[in-house]
Amino acid sequence: MQRAVFVMFLAMSLIPTGDSAAKILTSSYDTAPIFAAWSRFVFGALILLPLAPRNSWALLANWRIWLRALSLALSIFCIQQALQIEDMATVFAAFFIGPLVSFVLAALFLKEQVSPLRTLLVIIGFVGVVIVVRPGHDVSTGVLWAVASGASYGAFLTMSRWLGPLASPMAMTFIQLFISALLFLPFGAAAIPPFSGAVVGLTAASAVCSMLGNLLLLYVYTLVPATRLAPLVYFQLVAAVGLGWFIFAELPDVWTMAGLAIILTSGIVSTRLR
Repeated sequence: MQRAVFVMFLAMSLIPTGDSAAKILTSSYDTAPIFAAWSRFVFGALILLPLAPRNSWALLANWRIWLRALSLALSIFCIQQALQIEDMATVFAAFFIGPLVSFVLAALFLKEQVSPLRTLLVIIGFVGVVIVVRPGHDVSTGVLWAVASGASYGAFLTMSRWLGPLASPMAMTFIQLFISALLFLPFGAAAIPPFSGAVVGLTAASAVCSMLGNLLLLYVYTLVPATRLAPLVYFQLVAAVGLGWFIFAELPDVWTMAGLAIILTSGIVSTRLR
């Protein structure tokens, strides 16, 4: 179990590290967020191509797989937009509306069992997100992009449960990256920035860190049941705060920290109930 916990922490650190590279790319090197998102899909698909099962291509005939990939593509694009103008901790806190959206969608469409306690915890988590977002006339555009990203990711999580039996995790991961790269091809190719060592390095770092994080996530789920690892997913919030402080000298305000604490507490307790 200790080995699995270490790998999980590493995976949850690599994902926001990839987003940190993308944030530098879009905010400091005048690179369009659509290119940051598209390049991540292209690199990820190329990395997984040698590992993808042969039956992966058969999934292209299923319209539900395209819908699932579109929800992921929209989520990644929206979070790149958010990171360009907002600090890491706030973006990831608003993004974590995703599990709440997934909970509601799974209850409505997949008829998953809903207990009063878990419903209460979801409401508490939503309160944490509202504290971070603080909706009003002066709400940040970046926060709205992060909420849209989380909502799209929540739909992606629900569809992943819905379509999970169709193929192996490796096949599903590869094909979702391939479809996302294909869907964003016209927009991403049109936004290719002037190449430099920094742009190439940051683009590769963003894609590779994100892909390694997700591959390690797949690996660790083969070692330990998902129900035991689920609380550790929330370490992404801790890593995002640390990376925001270390790389960008960004520290969230008191309200954001309070919202983060509420989201972490409700999320960890909720996943432990499974």
